[in-house]
Amino acid sequence: MDLEKKEIKAFITDYVDKLRQGNATILIGAGLSKAAGFVDWKGLLKDLATELGLRIEDENDLISIAQFHKNAKQNRNKIDEKIVNEFTDKDIETENHHIIARLPFNTIWTTNYDDLIEDAHYKYDKKVDVKSEVNSLFINRDNRACILYKMHGDKDHPNKAVLLKEDYEKYYYTHEPFIALLNSELITKSFLFIGFSFTDPNINYVFGRLTHRYSDQSKDHYSIMKRCSINDYKEDHNKFQYETIKQQLFIEELKRYRVNTILIENYPDLTQILNEIERKYNSHSVFISGSAVEYGNFTVSEAQQFLHLLSKRIVERKLNVVNGFGLGVGSSIINGALDAVYANPIKYSEEQLIIKPFPQFETGNKKLEVLWEEYRQKMISRAGIILFVFGNNDEGNGIEDAVGLKREFTIAMEKGLIPIPIHYTGYMTKNIFDDLQKNFIELGLSEDLMKDIANLELNKNNFSESIDQIIEIINKILL
Repeated sequence: MDLEKKEIKAFITDYVDKLRQGNATILIGAGLSKAAGFVDWKGLLKDLATELGLRIEDENDLISIAQFHKNAKQNRNKIDEKIVNEFTDKDIETENHHIIARLPFNTIWTTNYDDLIEDAHYKYDKKVDVKSEVNSLFINRDNRACILYKMHGDKDHPNKAVLLKEDYEKYYYTHEPFIALLNSELITKSFLFIGFSFTDPNINYVFGRLTHRYSDQSKDHYSIMKRCSINDYKEDHNKFQYETIKQQLFIEELKRYRVNTILIENYPDLTQILNEIERKYNSHSVFISGSAVEYGNFTVSEAQQFLHLLSKRIVERKLNVVNGFGLGVGSSIINGALDAVYANPIKYSEEQLIIKPFPQFETGNKKLEVLWEEYRQKMISRAGIILFVFGNNDEGNGIEDAVGLKREFTIAMEKGLIPIPIHYTGYMTKNIFDDLQKNFIELGLSEDLMKDIANLELNKNNFSESIDQIIEIINKILL
């Protein structure tokens, strides 16, 4: 997929800006769970339709199918069993679920019954406050990273799941607080709809009311939708042409609700777009990798001043500083970032400093080396640029280059971060720079970037001048 296409690039830039401002959310439909092996609506209702003598492939009014079945059986027991059995727990989240869990959404909406989103968040140590029924809205979980609104309920409470026509008819008073919250979020945030067919009457009802009342003030929203393909209709060209016309008309109708549609050719394109959203979001976070018990050409005081000013200038550039509180460098990096924040707390935020000190003791059954590797993976995942400074330690055998920096360099390359080794600080940082000069093409880095890094110069009479050069490289990366 060409991510440089004008409309895709504009969408990603706008959505990432809103994500940084805390003004973006996402609504996930059954299409995302289908990629993980679960059934979609038609799959869920297929057996029930067959029992009624209907062919699910010929039906579009799926809500009525579920209602017809209850009417025929005089209860919804079989429907409830289908929900439980079809959405049984399996460790099968897709990469799309993981990317969504890593992104900083403070709210997520879904019409799905499964718990794939919750499971993905737990794998990144992020607590999810699940709201699947009205009563749960009145109880807040401590230390939650995200609120997950499950508009149609949860597989663990199938008898309360919204599925029948009568459930939708009653939704406006049985789930009135959900409607109010959705109204509020649609007014204040931009939604990204993925795996969602827009056949849900609740969403359409809310959209319709908001459009008529606040059409000129509504937020822009986005939907990612697969383009109709002849392969979807078993080479039936008439059907393909008919559905293509319908899809285009539907896309035009969504514009009435200020929903802009991004068409993708294949489902892997969705992962590519979400990856780019994450990459672009992380590009504004700079991981500073370093450790030192000695500072080469710097005195201790000079090294502290240099690191302090470097961290401060990164925050003043409105970027985030990510750091593992490395030996001999962590304090200066933290102080520099906080200096920028406290000097102008209206303009900058403490949230721009992300500190994850390395564990010092083994916990549980995990060796210290295992814990450090996990920490490195998580910290580096949150950044788009990695700076290297110094890189030495003394573990009882005298001063040695720090192998931890080399490991962080390897992880960063695997995750697609842009490296900037500040080579004049020496030690492992100089080794990383030398390796890059030999292998930058294989690593997908540009010759211009390498020239800019090679031209970095240390001016000990004016650290600001040296740091200007580093910030200039970062600015070019962010273009």
